[in-house]
Parts: sequence; C-alpha cells; structure tokens
Amino acid sequence: MIYNYIHTMKLYSLFGLSFAILFSGAQMVTITVKNNCAFTIWPATLTGGGGAQLPNTGFELPSQEKEPIEVPATWTAGVIWARTQCSGSFTCATGDCGSGEVACNGAGPKPPATLAEFTLGANDGQDTFDVSLVNGFNLPVSIAPQGGSGPICTTTSCAADVNAVCPPDLVVPGSDGNTIACNSTCDVFGNPEFCCTGDFDSAETCEPSEFSMVFKEQCPQAYSYAFDDETSTFVCSGGPDYLVTFCP
Repeated sequence: MIYNYIHTMKLYSLFGLSFAILFSGAQMVTITVKNNCAFTIWPATLTGGGGAQLPNTGFELPSQEKEPIEVPATWTAGVIWARTQCSGSFTCATGDCGSGEVACNGAGPKPPATLAEFTLGANDGQDTFDVSLVNGFNLPVSIAPQGGSGPICTTTSCAADVNAVCPPDLVVPGSDGNTIACNSTCDVFGNPEFCCTGDFDSAETCEPSEFSMVFKEQCPQAYSYAFDDETSTFVCSGGPDYLVTFCP
C-alpha cells in the first residue's frame, strides 16, 4: 500500500455506507477546487472504505482556475489532494497516484501529500472535514464551507509553506535540490509510536513527536499526527457546499 489509511479510516470506519445506493438519486454536494498556486496542479479524488469512486478522480487545473466536483451528500472517507510537476508518461513529483494517467481511478497518493478529508452527512446528517498532514505535506490547502451552521462550521487550513521549515530527515528534494515536499515521520522511520500502530493505537498512547510538532506549529488547524482530533476536526450541519483552495 502506497497510502496510509490509518488516520482516514479511524475517522470514518463507523460510517460504512453503500455507494451503490448513495449514487442512485442521492442529493449532491458541490466541492469546488481552486488552484491559487502560481503553477499548474493536478488535483485528484479518492473514496476510501471500499466505496465507489467519483466520476472525476483526477484533472489538470491551471493557475487561478476552478473546477466543481459533484459528490454525494453522504460521501464517506472522501479525500482530495493535488499532484505537482506532472509530465512524461504522467508521473508526478509529489502526490503521484501511480495510475500513469490524469485520472487516479481509485488509487491514493504516494506520500507525502497534504490531504483535504471529508465525511458528509454520516453523523446525524452532519459533515465532518479536516486538513491532514498525517501523510506529510506538499502544498498548502484550505477548506471553506459555503453555508451550513454550527460552532465549528468554519474554514480550516494549512496555509503555511511547511517545506520551508521541513526537518532535514523528512525533506523530499526536487530535481533542482529545493524542497518540494515534507515527509511524515511514520513514512520515514516506520516506528509504531510515530505511526500510531500496535501498542500506540490510541489517543492515550500515541503522542505528538518533535517532528509532528513542526507541522502543528506551522498549521495549528491541521492534523499533525493520527490522534490530533481536538483542534483539527470541523463539523457543519445543513449540507453546505465547499471550496477547497490550494495555495490559499
């Protein structure tokens, strides 16, 4: 597996709904993806938990362009991320899904990649969403509900350039030697205490590390490790649409 589902499935495993039902006549939500970066990106989508993939699992998005994505109002374990520096036989320097084409077709991103995560309409009709750096960082991103209500129905983001402060052990260098992404400690070291696995698979036993704290200091609203729930999960009622902006 090139993609670490520990965090996503921890949040969403309680909501295992059948997408065969959800896609047939279900109300839809529009998630608009905007590229505010100074360069072209290739956003992609993934439906986790064995659910049916969206019709649009990857597309090219030039700078300052937007692309609306229609998702079921009960989209479960949904992930949106961006690939960068894609070329040739369609491989990407960061966020590559290994499909060899623009569409990812159900394949997840090779870490590191910043993730926008959604579970819509699964908890008494509420939406849950977050920005996650559990699988590392490649681009800043924000999620802004367009409507909806609730005390934590607000924009969340990782707007900082984490690459600029990435610890040397976690750096992913580009062809020019500059840092193009920042790995998670789990993907680099594989220790259970960093991955929140084995004896560390609980909020009581898995604690932030000196490395995850670098992520948290730069992006206080984003997940920096798998059990970083308290300050990183956002909830909306009322079925809003959403705006996901890369390089907000």
